[in-house]
Amino acid sequence: MFLGIVRRKITSAQVIGQSLSKIRPRCYVTAQKEAILACRGFEHVQSSSFHCFSGGYLGANPKREVTQLIRTESFIQQRIRSFSSESGDLVDAVVPFMGESITDGTLAKFLKQPGERVEADEPIAQIETDKVTIDVASPESGVIQQLIAKEGETVEPGTKIAVISKSGEAATQAASAEKAAPHSSPAEKKETSEKQIPKAEPPSQPPPQPTAKKPSTPSPKHMASEPQLPPKDRERRIPMTRLRKRVANRLKDSQNTFAMLTTFNEIDMTNLMKLRSDYKDAFVEKHGVKLGFMSGFVKAAISALQYQPVVNAVIDGDDIIYRDYIDISIAVGTPKGLVVPVVRNAERMNFAEIEKEINSLAKKASDGSISIDEMAGGTFTISNGGVYGSLLSTPIINPPQSAILGMHSIVNRPMVVGGNVVSRPMMYIALTYDHRLIDGREAVFFLRRIKDVVEDPRRLLLDV
Repeated sequence: MFLGIVRRKITSAQVIGQSLSKIRPRCYVTAQKEAILACRGFEHVQSSSFHCFSGGYLGANPKREVTQLIRTESFIQQRIRSFSSESGDLVDAVVPFMGESITDGTLAKFLKQPGERVEADEPIAQIETDKVTIDVASPESGVIQQLIAKEGETVEPGTKIAVISKSGEAATQAASAEKAAPHSSPAEKKETSEKQIPKAEPPSQPPPQPTAKKPSTPSPKHMASEPQLPPKDRERRIPMTRLRKRVANRLKDSQNTFAMLTTFNEIDMTNLMKLRSDYKDAFVEKHGVKLGFMSGFVKAAISALQYQPVVNAVIDGDDIIYRDYIDISIAVGTPKGLVVPVVRNAERMNFAEIEKEINSLAKKASDGSISIDEMAGGTFTISNGGVYGSLLSTPIINPPQSAILGMHSIVNRPMVVGGNVVSRPMMYIALTYDHRLIDGREAVFFLRRIKDVVEDPRRLLLDV
């Protein structure tokens, strides 16, 4: 229990039913000094202040103030000032709140070093979590005085990682003190350590004479068939990032949980490519975003999910949860790992809205500014390996979803059209699904619907 001193103007001559004129505290202070009243009856009065004169009495003058010692737990809630230290010049940079499902992270790297100038809200370090990378911003403008945590350490929200001097004087003094401190060379350290080690006394008896050793036989040469391992100095060992470990664990859990099966189909991209070519300029002029193939496949997947709602469902224990909404997850590869942002309520969007949302999420994923909320959820995933040149693959389900669609590269191949062999731009598509919930019939019908919509986009307009 601690006490606090609070002031307020007295606007009435009555305090808890007692007139201030009847209270005669003992004041041994001069004019303009403050007195602390600790008399009975003031336990539950909010604090006030007054000025008393030597030998005077308290009156009912509203201009006078009373300073009272009260128990702060009754009226005053303790406040914690974030990022502050005991010194008014120093402030602490701490790890911010990282999300409901994230309890800790790894301090990936410091963006600023001691002695460098930082501005308010400027990132000074990066925290790597299982899902995203979070910046630790400077609470005040100043100079980095000291780094508390180390790179690679596991930190929690509220952990202090650095101290910042608002004036920069403390950081300058610390740097100068570090330079003034004498640094001993390795040779001096070695000489000092040798002096501290006591020398061994000579033995009292002479050591026994060594006996003649038999000549050792040379070791047999390595057989030609014996594998020669590369030297260790040509290898590099780097710890896995938290994001990479998270992805690895989720994918392995997916293999251990789902009864995964993959079915394939191929799509003639002629009509969708012609649609894009005919309207791409007008689309950019009106909507300010380029028309790509991704929006066409998202719309086709939405139509297929509405025709086969079981693909949009998920197993939960002994129950099946059917979703009446469609949140499409788009797999995006970044230098730090795979992230899957979500296009929410995609069934309500048109082509332009889908393209804008995908471009915005992909940009955030690339620069590391995407949030956890933008990756949470999702009912169905689309992975486009064709942008990297993949011809065919079997994608892995993104838990807790039940299926994933894999797109691949467009390759001109000879196809028979109307009895004639012609060159057509073709794409293989793959659907990996949880066979515990989705049968082969529904999976084939699902891919067939995507094929029909992409090959003839007019079906979306007519809903056939």
